[in-house]
Amino acid sequence: MGPSTIATAQRAIALVDVNNFYVSCERVFNPKLRNRPVVVLSNNDGCAVARSNEVKALGVPMGAPWFKFKDLAKQHGIIAYSSNYALYADMSNRVMSILRQFSPNQEVYSIDECFLDLTGFARRDLVVYGQDIRKRILQWTGLPVCVGIASTKTLAKLANHCAKKRPEYHGVCNFNSLSPAALDEILDSIEVGEIWGVGRRLAPRLQQLGFHTVLDLKRADPETLRQQFSVVMEKTIRELNGTVCIELEEINPPKKQILSSRSFGVPVTDIDGLSESISLYVSRAAEKLRRQHSYAGSIYVYIRTSPFKKHDRQYSNGMTVPLPSPTDNTTKLVSVALWALKQLYRPGYHYAKAASCWAT
Repeated sequence: MGPSTIATAQRAIALVDVNNFYVSCERVFNPKLRNRPVVVLSNNDGCAVARSNEVKALGVPMGAPWFKFKDLAKQHGIIAYSSNYALYADMSNRVMSILRQFSPNQEVYSIDECFLDLTGFARRDLVVYGQDIRKRILQWTGLPVCVGIASTKTLAKLANHCAKKRPEYHGVCNFNSLSPAALDEILDSIEVGEIWGVGRRLAPRLQQLGFHTVLDLKRADPETLRQQFSVVMEKTIRELNGTVCIELEEINPPKKQILSSRSFGVPVTDIDGLSESISLYVSRAAEKLRRQHSYAGSIYVYIRTSPFKKHDRQYSNGMTVPLPSPTDNTTKLVSVALWALKQLYRPGYHYAKAASCWAT
């Protein structure tokens, strides 16, 4: 029995990914946008950061300078929106909260992607379980998602790719249910550049070496390619063969965290006082980020009353908000942090401490 067969019986990792996330968020609040060409632009309206399927079909690439496509937009009625990161962070938080109900082991990989460990659900029909996930998120948030399931995170990413691109899977693709031969047939039909961690940067080098499909790379010698590329490439090849090399939360771990907190001399009861403190923390932390040439990938905001004042009503709560893209921009960071504070704040309490933390 090969290593991929053994690993398949042991692990079941799901990747849940919201389809065209920013565009889908805009469509939730404006249903008239459904089935129409929609693009979301960066803060300065300079580049396309999200495209509906209709816009993709017109040939507008991700990151395209928008001024180059204004004539095309007029011709085909493309609707352009400025990005609304506070909205996207809110919708992301809702999706991730729902997904927590489907697995206790969760890795929020990005604002619109989440890994779930479904290994303990081996006796379930995981395709049905994946459809339950899709239905719940669509019903509760209005957002469409696809689910890819496999024995490793790298394969789960590819399974999600198939779930999105191949209608016969109806949004859920489970590689674990396939025979080794059937899986290899699928992998042979996917370009090597679609592999997680390969992309457009490494694909040309691999193609020059004769690795054109995922199956080609799967059959490569991991030690040899480690010498030619890096240990990351070795892990990728082993993961394609079903050997777990990348555990949940191992990808892109925070290099460090910047923590800012303050205990108030006099309890704060109003949100304006808390907002002032949080804004100050964020501004100082943003300066630190820029000095060390780092970027924040997520923000954690926390408030609490004093546990030492037993006669006061007690309350504490915190929230992590993944950012749409890493940034050191003070305005963006303050906006997201204050949005999180509004979700956490409850009137009628004497707040003794506020804190914020950035994973870089």
